[in-house]
Amino acid sequence: MATERFVLPGSERAPHPGAQPAGAPDPSQFIEVSIVLRRKAPLELSAQAQPIDRAEFAARYGADPRDVDRVDAFAQQYDLHIVAVDLARRTVVVGGTVAAMNEAFGTSLALYHSEHGTFRGRTGPLYLPVDLQQAVVAVLGLDDRPQARVRCRRHRPIAPSAAAAASYTPPQVAALYQFPTNATGAGQTIAIVELGGGYKSADLTTYFAGLGVTKPSVTAVSVDGGKNAPTGDPNGADGEVLLDVEIAGSIAHGAKIAVYFAPNTDQGFLDAITTAIHDTTRRPTIVSISWGGPESTWTSQAMTSYDDAFQDAAALGVTVCCASGDSGSSDGVSDGRAHVDFPASSPHALACGGTRVAGAHGTLSSEVVWNDGVSGGATGGGVSDVFALPAFQHNAHVPVSVNSSHFKGRGVPDVAGDADPASGYQVRVDGHDVVYGGTSAVAPLWSALIALVNERRGSPVGYVTPTLYSLGAQACRDITSGTNGAYSAAAGWDACTGLGSPNGAALATLLGKPPTKAVDSH
Repeated sequence: MATERFVLPGSERAPHPGAQPAGAPDPSQFIEVSIVLRRKAPLELSAQAQPIDRAEFAARYGADPRDVDRVDAFAQQYDLHIVAVDLARRTVVVGGTVAAMNEAFGTSLALYHSEHGTFRGRTGPLYLPVDLQQAVVAVLGLDDRPQARVRCRRHRPIAPSAAAAASYTPPQVAALYQFPTNATGAGQTIAIVELGGGYKSADLTTYFAGLGVTKPSVTAVSVDGGKNAPTGDPNGADGEVLLDVEIAGSIAHGAKIAVYFAPNTDQGFLDAITTAIHDTTRRPTIVSISWGGPESTWTSQAMTSYDDAFQDAAALGVTVCCASGDSGSSDGVSDGRAHVDFPASSPHALACGGTRVAGAHGTLSSEVVWNDGVSGGATGGGVSDVFALPAFQHNAHVPVSVNSSHFKGRGVPDVAGDADPASGYQVRVDGHDVVYGGTSAVAPLWSALIALVNERRGSPVGYVTPTLYSLGAQACRDITSGTNGAYSAAAGWDACTGLGSPNGAALATLLGKPPTKAVDSH
């Protein structure tokens, strides 16, 4: 008798724009997918909650072992087998042949060619047996199309002297923003998620020695087969990796840096995030993410799973900083509509937008929205088409979307920082001294600041986004000049630079008191 099935909500995959069919994958090819399960109990967050210990969190809010048993029975029925189980991450990895996966999930996998190479894809929804209807949140990894792009841009001056005249070392940017100088991030671990490229230890040694900064501890962590694999091309993903590590590590050199390398797929990206958040060995207190893509390129099940992971982070006292995109209010989509970048649009992330700064003698003299008007580089920002307006933005005067839906959604970004390559960061990549910008730089900039604040206060600030909105002008420098396309800067929060760039000294003082309440569950 045929098994009764249901459509997994949010699993619908649209065709990849511009991709061409390239036949069928080998039906005997072995692949692995991540099945994301529901929490054992509902999670309710308070902005002032004390962090929960990771072991306690896993016991209270991890996956129910009975749901794992249900997945195991399903797998056996379709000649699949369980490869790994992580109750804290609520993830079951299931392996099997392409033919078995097609039958198990009611899909038809195919190969496609795109500008990024050949990938395995699918269209339409996934189908699962009804006894898994309440248990399964998402199935990721059947489709392995590239999911995200870097959010960094290399500065290419017309004259060789132009870069030196306008660029800054990360500590110089930190000084412009008055980051606290009596902290190094000691006792903190900054997790950095990377979906390609890598770093060479020799570059790090040379770079930090040149700055006169103690070289921080940097560790590569492999997720789903991803690894530290520098390409030797400073214009590729290596630029992203080194930009992230060198900004975070030179400003918070007392913190440990853990770089989680994973494949650039929706499965690999999520697995890297959840591995970092729930890492009981390195115990990160901040996660920096400089990769993303327009909301329209994601499945709903993926966005739900990532947002759930960020809620886990909030309960554990982990701050998640995400770059808001480098292509203005379109986010690089050419359909004439406005788009915001995900995962920055998750209401449980700190979305980081971009500015252009000018400084003299260590003092910030001017700051405007980053929009170079030539190459199309501009800070991402706007109104989410997916996530509703969160409570912490109710008084921020977030406009409705400029799209025809006029959706009253989550406003992006929350904060900003120097991102224009023309006022960019001096970094070292693959043996070259180069200048990079992009909102990719702002996520590790804010991550480093959070590490300094955490050390000073003696406990992590965790889910800091609602707190920043309550502090408002006290904590951030308001940016009132510039546009990212569909949206313009204005007094107060705006969809270009959010609340503004960091007032480091004020933030260190305002966030200096540890919380007193605990996370509640009902």
